[in-house]
Amino acid sequence: MTDAVLVASVLDGLIDPWRSGIMQRALLEVVLLGATGGLLGCWIVWGGLSYSAEALPHAMFPGLVGAALLGLPLVLGGAVGLLVAALLIAAVARVPSLDRDTSISVVFTSMFGLGTLMALSPDTPTGVSELLFGDVLGLTNGDVAVAAALTAVVLLALRLLHPRLLATTFDRDGARSAGLRPGVTDVALIVLIAVATLVCVQALGNLFVAATLVAPAATARLLGRRLGPSMALAVGIALLSGVGGLLLSYHAGTATGASIAGVTVAVYLVVAAAAGVRGTLTGRARGPRRTRTG
Repeated sequence: MTDAVLVASVLDGLIDPWRSGIMQRALLEVVLLGATGGLLGCWIVWGGLSYSAEALPHAMFPGLVGAALLGLPLVLGGAVGLLVAALLIAAVARVPSLDRDTSISVVFTSMFGLGTLMALSPDTPTGVSELLFGDVLGLTNGDVAVAAALTAVVLLALRLLHPRLLATTFDRDGARSAGLRPGVTDVALIVLIAVATLVCVQALGNLFVAATLVAPAATARLLGRRLGPSMALAVGIALLSGVGGLLLSYHAGTATGASIAGVTVAVYLVVAAAAGVRGTLTGRARGPRRTRTG
């Protein structure tokens, strides 16, 4: 095979998938996920809310499945799931032998288990299980339109909350002194995570939401220390990982949601390994530090 034929074959493999309407809708959804996950993910990572980003989709899952079974909007089901989770956490937290983190873990794990049983029950329609695993290739124009509307809500809210998020993320005491209420901002950010979950869940499924919201931003933080450049990097990483996952799924015949999440996490692992090697080499180049004794 000549170089020209090889290049033509590679280009065809990169371009051919996007000729179908199914892949075009999937690509648009990936763009929306990249914008949402990249920007919101930075606030999640820098604000130390990665656990919330992992746990919230589990808390919402029974509500999402229930809404799908009843033919109700997923937004309503997600809201009910969060409300029930909050009430259960408040109740379990009253048990003297359990601390708050344990209470949250018990409730979120139990709700995710309940949602999984509902989704995978033999009597449950086949399409409901897609809430667990996602089906970005099965999205309709209406699904993409809803995702675009929810993405616009998240991005607009992030723009309006930007000064408050800066203050509460990097200087909570200073924010309180300025008359801001960090707790209110935290709640607003958690609500946005819940909205972003609704953007992600139909495309990637509940299992892979955290990968989209956390991994690109965590990767970007390894590459940069300033918030602005990190946000741009996170969006770029999310977009490239999403496109790479779609191409992997198309050519290898693998599950699309798992492919996107797998590529996203693989990028993080590669960058983290490179950063670790670089740190080791830099430390060796500097040599051992001398201890001052006086």
